[in-house]
Amino acid sequence: MYLYGASGHAKVIIDSLKASGMMVSGLFDDNPDIKTLLDYTVFGSFDTKRLGNDELIISVGLNNIRKKIVDKLPLDIPYGRAIHPSAIISGYASVGKGTVVMQGAIIQASAIISKHCIINTGASVDHDCHMDDFVHISPHATLCGNVSIGEGSWIAAGAIIIPGVKIGKWCVVGAGSVVTKDIPDYSLAAGNRCKVIKKIDL
Repeated sequence: MYLYGASGHAKVIIDSLKASGMMVSGLFDDNPDIKTLLDYTVFGSFDTKRLGNDELIISVGLNNIRKKIVDKLPLDIPYGRAIHPSAIISGYASVGKGTVVMQGAIIQASAIISKHCIINTGASVDHDCHMDDFVHISPHATLCGNVSIGEGSWIAAGAIIIPGVKIGKWCVVGAGSVVTKDIPDYSLAAGNRCKVIKKIDL
């Protein structure tokens, strides 16, 4: 497995891969000053030839940057997953390519996690939740049953979303928020109870 992005987020992904018995071949990063991360070589900008038959994970925490990287890479790139063995994932759940599931996360039955998502440390995704591509569920956030999260949205640490709520695309839900109503696309929302503060310009 190669990683694209030599960041703190990459360090946690490396831990997950190693704990799962998977080999980390190295990293790519567009910053020429970064030569190593932990014990691994950073080879510079992405190189399809070096990737060879290995899989790739975009190891960048920011959802919009992760999408930009995926959009600029060839369509036939083989993306992998990193799932820490301490995570609990129902056999009836679906986890898309490029997605990472960190230590202690829980994904329940019939949850659908799409591509290039982050289910971070101790996050809980209950039954029948659905999240689109490039979503980030931060540490210890809780999604109750039947929650829907649109593309690129970020649910910050410790947020709670009650059953059946729909979060639009490219939203940010603030840390510790309690979300009881639907949130429209491109919204920054926070609080207990959670309210839309402003629209987000992308």
